[in-house]
Amino acid sequence: MKTIAVVDDEVKIRDVIVSYLVQGGFRCLEAGTARDALQIIEEQPPDLIILDLMLPDMDGEQVCEEIRRTHSIPILMLTAKASESNRIRGLSLGADDYVTKPFDPREVVARVRAILRRTDDVQLLADRIVFHGGHLVIDSLKQDVYCGGEAVSLTPNEYKLLLVLAKHPQRRFTREELVEKVLGYEFEGDIRTIDQHIKNIRSKIEPDPKSPIYIVTVYGSGYRFAGGEV
Repeated sequence: MKTIAVVDDEVKIRDVIVSYLVQGGFRCLEAGTARDALQIIEEQPPDLIILDLMLPDMDGEQVCEEIRRTHSIPILMLTAKASESNRIRGLSLGADDYVTKPFDPREVVARVRAILRRTDDVQLLADRIVFHGGHLVIDSLKQDVYCGGEAVSLTPNEYKLLLVLAKHPQRRFTREELVEKVLGYEFEGDIRTIDQHIKNIRSKIEPDPKSPIYIVTVYGSGYRFAGGEV
């Protein structure tokens, strides 16, 4: 049974989400503040976090950033801010998906299932794959990534995207193909969400993100992984 942490200061909203999740076969943990949420995550790490953007003691984006410092747990954000800039900022901080208020709780459950399915479906490479003389290492057995000998913290979507590209060096992927492989066929957002994930990955693994040597842009088409395996 998967465990979902539901973080929202509005008790009625929290109760509705929890009710639908429990009916869907999930176990739920609840928090109404950022402080309680962070404590729960440290003591009982869930399989996914549903995080409201507006909390009384800390902005949801700050909570997301704090979680991402130590955990790669998938995060589904709830927000009344539906603008493109807010969505992109949330993704850049490590959110895996967004649901805007008001929402149908059945959609929330469907999004939760889709995110968990993507996370569970990550396929393994050989135990370790090494690029550029060991500068970039993907340990697929542990699902860890190292760059310059240091562990790199990637979100589940970022890890899966890097894995898809690294499995096929030099192959060109369109944005549509990457959306299907990483975000799933049911994804209904902007396909350029992939661009933000690529930007995030580059900032973490590229020696110079502005002149990438691993994930390069195929202009007018998509992306390919250019790192030479050794």
